[in-house]
Amino acid sequence: MNNSNRRALVAVLAALLIGTGMALAGSQGGFAVGGFGLFAAAVLIAFVVQWIVFVPSFAARTERFFDLTGSLTFIGITVALAIATPMMDARSWLLAAMVALWAVRLGTFLFTRVRRAGGDDRFDEIKQSFLPFAQVWTLQGLWVTMTAAAAWIAMTSQHRVAFDAFAVVGLVVWLFGLGFEVVADLQKSRFKADPANAGRFIDSGLWSLSRHPNYFGEIVLWIGVAIVTLPVLQGWQWVGMLSPLFVMVLITKASGIPLLEAKADTKWGGQPDYEAYKDKTSVLIPRP
Repeated sequence: MNNSNRRALVAVLAALLIGTGMALAGSQGGFAVGGFGLFAAAVLIAFVVQWIVFVPSFAARTERFFDLTGSLTFIGITVALAIATPMMDARSWLLAAMVALWAVRLGTFLFTRVRRAGGDDRFDEIKQSFLPFAQVWTLQGLWVTMTAAAAWIAMTSQHRVAFDAFAVVGLVVWLFGLGFEVVADLQKSRFKADPANAGRFIDSGLWSLSRHPNYFGEIVLWIGVAIVTLPVLQGWQWVGMLSPLFVMVLITKASGIPLLEAKADTKWGGQPDYEAYKDKTSVLIPRP
């Protein structure tokens, strides 16, 4: 087994271990069906769906349905939990709507972008090898689990709390974050669609305040979701608070900003206008 396959195998095993831990902890104090916790079932399904779609995707050596599968997993599991969970209250329905609406928006945006581009160059080498390609699909299962954990745990928790200030504040924060992300994505899409901007980087609109305003909005909206869940979580269910932390670390330290910054430096590094843009513009948190 070469180093690439060995690293992929380790990553798959680590993802499964973390997912199992989340499933066991988040199911404590939650509703169950047939003795199996609803949240644990959600985690299991999140991984299984990725593996099912991985099989034909590897056979065709395509990543076209990768992003769409992730988004549909969020939507499908959230809807299923809303149907299967007894005593769904206003907070639970709000959480379900927050996750589902975000997933619909993101899935549509990403699928359209990949279809327009004809593919995703991040997968050019990975999709040729079984274990490395299986790794990214498995990690997507972990991403779905960790990102939605706070909402899903609160939805399936037996502890119910009346709609309160936490729900209102969380919703406001979520709306702000989602709006910020949507506007940033639209501005960049319009910028790239203009032939006059071919080969240029965007430094207008929200992108003049942050080099990654869409990621700022993404982090903020999941903080909003976490705020809504705060009064409900008890005991081991507090593991759900890893959700916004996971999103933040993923974006700032792993597959988000570091990859895009490196790609931008390769493309525009050394150009005076780009270096000036980097010097004066925040990496993440918007500021004049």
